[in-house]
Amino acid sequence: MPLSISSSERSDPTPRGVVQKEGALPAGLRLTASDRPGQAQPVPTRDVPSQPWGMIMLGVVAGLLIGTVALEVNARENIGLHAGDIDNSEVSWTNEKLRAAGAPAAIVGDSRILFDTDLNRFEALTGVRPIQLAIHGTSALTLLENMADDKDFKGVLIVGLADTMFFQPFDGYGGYVHKFKEYRSPYRIASNEIDHVLQRRLAFLDSNYRLSVVAHRLDPDFRPGVEGPMDDIWKLQEVGEHRQTWMWDRVEYDPAWRARTRWAWKGFKEKFPFTPELIAKGQGRAKAAVDKIRSRGGDVVFIRPPSAPELRVNEEAQVPKEKGWDVLLRNTHSIGIHIDELPAARGLTLPEWSHLSRRCATVFTDIYVRRLTELTPRFKLRADAPPPLSRADCVSA
Repeated sequence: MPLSISSSERSDPTPRGVVQKEGALPAGLRLTASDRPGQAQPVPTRDVPSQPWGMIMLGVVAGLLIGTVALEVNARENIGLHAGDIDNSEVSWTNEKLRAAGAPAAIVGDSRILFDTDLNRFEALTGVRPIQLAIHGTSALTLLENMADDKDFKGVLIVGLADTMFFQPFDGYGGYVHKFKEYRSPYRIASNEIDHVLQRRLAFLDSNYRLSVVAHRLDPDFRPGVEGPMDDIWKLQEVGEHRQTWMWDRVEYDPAWRARTRWAWKGFKEKFPFTPELIAKGQGRAKAAVDKIRSRGGDVVFIRPPSAPELRVNEEAQVPKEKGWDVLLRNTHSIGIHIDELPAARGLTLPEWSHLSRRCATVFTDIYVRRLTELTPRFKLRADAPPPLSRADCVSA
C-alpha cells in the first residue's frame, strides 16, 4: 500500500545523507527548553549566519563620527558652547585644595569672587597666581573655616563675600568640602581627568547639556507652587584650567537667557531671616578662623565685589553694611576692599545683576589688586606690570 507522504514531500530540511543526533533540530533553528526535557536549561543557541562584519563595523564607525560632528556643530553654532569649557566638579576643587598647601595666596568665597577675579591679570600685576577655591552658592565663612583648619596653608587668604551668603546658617553647594577624602578616590580622579581631556576638545560634552539634564530641566510636571528644574539657575559660567571661571558669553548677548537668569535670582528676597544673633554668631566664627590662620603666619583680607542695585537693595536690607561688613573688619582686625570704596570700579557691566561680564571682571581684578598692593606688604606691584585698566576698557560708550 503506497505511503500517504512521498519522499519528495519531506518536511525535514536536513540534507539527504546527513544523520541527525537524537533530539537535534535542523541546522539554523534555535534549541528550546522543550528539546532538552529533564535537563538544566542553558542559554538558547542558534547558528550565527555569515555576515559582512567588516562593512558593519565600518558603518557603525561612520555613524558615530557623523553623530559626533552633528552634536558638536549644534553645540557650537546653536547653543553657543565652547571646547575647553571643563566641568567645575568636586574633584577639581580638591585638586586645587591640594595645590593650596604652601601657596602664597588663595581665594575663597561665593560665585562673585569666583567670576570676578581674572587669575591671569592677578599674576601679571603681582607675580602671584592665587589658587581659586571659591564655590558658587556657598558661604565664604564655610570656606574660610575650612582653610583655617588646613595647617599647611600659611599664605594670604582672599575672602570674597556677598553679605547675605556669608552670614547664612548653612554651607550651601560647597558642603562637600567636609568630605574631601570621598572625592580623592582613584575612580573619581580618573573619571575627572578623562572628562577634562575630552572637554578640552569637544564642546557638546558640557555637563549642563547632557541629555538627562536637558530632559529633566524641561519637564513641567511639578506640583503648583513647587520649584523644579525650570526655576533653577541654568548654565551661567565657563571654566578653564585650575578653575579660572568667567561668565558665559551667551548671558551677555542673549536677552532671553539674561532675563531668565535675572528672574531666577528672585531679587535675593527669599533668604533666611538674618537675626542679630545669627549675624553675631557668624562674626564670632570668622574671628576664630582668622586668628587661627594668623597664628601660623598667614593673613586674611576681605573683598566685597559689586552687585546691581536690583539685588543690592535687598542684600542691604537683610544684612546692612554697618552690621555685617564693618563689624567683620573691626572684629577680625583685617583690611578689606568694598565696592563702595572703589569709585573706579563702579558702573561695570553686571549682565544678570550678580556677576561681572568677562571683560569687566578683568577690569575689576586690576582695580582691586592694585588697591591690595597699597594696603598690604604681602602683595607688591611688579615693575613690569601692565598699565591700569578702567571702566572704558569693558563698557562701551
